[in-house]
Amino acid sequence: MSMYWGTSRWSAMEIMEAYSVARQFNLIPPVCEQAEYHLFQRDKVEMQLPELYHKIGVGVVSWSPLACGIVTGKYENGIPESSRASLKSYQWLKEKILSEDGRKQQAKLKELTHIAEKLSCTLPQLAIAWCLRNEGVSSVLLGTSNPAQLTENLGAIQVLPKITAIVASDIDKILGNRPQSKKDYHH
Repeated sequence: MSMYWGTSRWSAMEIMEAYSVARQFNLIPPVCEQAEYHLFQRDKVEMQLPELYHKIGVGVVSWSPLACGIVTGKYENGIPESSRASLKSYQWLKEKILSEDGRKQQAKLKELTHIAEKLSCTLPQLAIAWCLRNEGVSSVLLGTSNPAQLTENLGAIQVLPKITAIVASDIDKILGNRPQSKKDYHH
């Protein structure tokens, strides 16, 4: 018997509709949305879902906090043979990494490495802590290949309190992709 349930890749409107139907028929509404969220994928979690966090308490279970390994820095000098992007079934990832946007992302990650060094953490730890910092994120799904990666990624918990408003602002300046809501515009 399921006590709670969530959605994956649903729009805010679909989640709200499911919530309304559940309430109408005295059923359990969705409690979370599983959404892709990382340094380079921000719009849905930061623009479309916040209203749901506040209105109906739906939290985000984010996936791919390291953007399929892009945020680890391992693709800085190309595609390593042992990496996911070297596999035939991940040709789309290889193309993404080698694209102009991919090269720009690698340059931004190089800049973010300086922030990670100041905080005495790794780039993956910084990226995961950055995801956890969002008030709407209930949990971050980690996709690790080995115990060492898991241990490193779990170290993000120690980094979380170090991501102050100033550090978050510095990260936003480097990324240059902070979504702007209508409320952010000052006329």
